[in-house]
Amino acid sequence: MATNTIGSRFGKPDRGWRERLYTIIFEADTEAGRRFDTALLLVIVLSVATVIIDSVGAVRSRDFVVLNILEWLFTILFTVEYVVRLMCVKRPLRYALSLFGIIDLLSILPTYLAILLPEFHFLIDVRLLRMLRVFRVLKLPRYFDESQVLLQALRNSRHKIMVFLGVVLIMSVILGTIMYVIEGPENGFTSIPVGMYWSIVTLTTTGYGDIHPKTPLGQLITSCAMLLGYGIIALPTGIVGVELAMTMMKGTPTTRTCTNCLTEGHEADSLFCKHCGEKLEPYQYDAAAAGTEPPDMAGMRERMERSLRADPRKK
Repeated sequence: MATNTIGSRFGKPDRGWRERLYTIIFEADTEAGRRFDTALLLVIVLSVATVIIDSVGAVRSRDFVVLNILEWLFTILFTVEYVVRLMCVKRPLRYALSLFGIIDLLSILPTYLAILLPEFHFLIDVRLLRMLRVFRVLKLPRYFDESQVLLQALRNSRHKIMVFLGVVLIMSVILGTIMYVIEGPENGFTSIPVGMYWSIVTLTTTGYGDIHPKTPLGQLITSCAMLLGYGIIALPTGIVGVELAMTMMKGTPTTRTCTNCLTEGHEADSLFCKHCGEKLEPYQYDAAAAGTEPPDMAGMRERMERSLRADPRKK
């Protein structure tokens, strides 16, 4: 987590107006950063609500002008945000090609496509352009600390989950092939892919009922597949749960960034960078913005400095 952070990936400016904008937009330990995040959250929610309301035909025909004005207002605000984000990082192209950069672009692109490329309507339904605006809701998770903890837990457990999905895929192929052989086309299992579809629906305990076995042996296999599905459905929950508990035990890092290597996520009482060992700048903490009492920074620093003087090797 130390090296794969916003600061190290996109580059935090050293000084000037770009550094101040970066602190407000990408960091949230100050009152200005909290206010920016709150305002942007409100705009995102209102924008998505406008898109949802715009999909109702009766409302759209009655309040078309108002909805169109609101949509352009939100598009202009998101465009300004996108441009400012590109301006205040050292590596704008890297941010533009990142996940959140693509989401930011998707949130403004449909409105401009509908105006700048009228012939585009002949290639794609206008409703799809409206639907793409709903992707703005993907901008929400970046502003919640809890979502970052969950994302880290999913990232740590990705290999276990991939192994689990691989096992489920193998089981689906085997069960689908067996049911194709046993039931055959006369009972709806016209091919192995159809049998795999049935096995996935059965293993996940969904059970649509559009395809079902009619022979006693096929029904027996179906019963075993259902019981097997109940056994495996809880496995990924346990995998992610363990990683989530371990991530939460590590504590919530701050957005404090090393000016030397741009590593982000240092603890509030850290004196030196955990990646390069450079001395850190004083932690900027706004108790009113965070909604909590500030930590005893002076006491923690004094204790750590005494420890370093007693044993310089700890540095």
